[in-house]
Amino acid sequence: MNHESIVYGCIKDEAEVDVAERRRVNQLALEGLAPADTWPVLSREMFSTSGNAGDISFHTDVTHFGASYQGIEYEWKLWLEQFEHLLRKMYWVSATVHLETDISGTHTFVWEADGGEHCPGHDNIALRCEWVHE
Repeated sequence: MNHESIVYGCIKDEAEVDVAERRRVNQLALEGLAPADTWPVLSREMFSTSGNAGDISFHTDVTHFGASYQGIEYEWKLWLEQFEHLLRKMYWVSATVHLETDISGTHTFVWEADGGEHCPGHDNIALRCEWVHE
């Protein structure tokens, strides 16, 4: 039986201080991900960024992502490890991941940087998981 899992969410960063440098570092981190055709758990094609959205972007840069998997909840620990590895390379203030599964419902994972922001190379990451059962 095929069980589809949908993963989607966003990574938020402030767009007020050192914007160009923060965007450059974050883009390099995303470009460093493997391409989708190698079937990594995270691929560069699943991420997109608002970048220089001009008048659209107010105070927050948003990197959004999404993918459909077959039963990713069975490899969820690996997915989380790779996502946190990516977060360690980026500037951000918060990240939210939604996992929708046929088997165990919907889960929401939220990372918040200690001290208000995360800088590349630091481990100030805190994870909170909420389970929403419909």
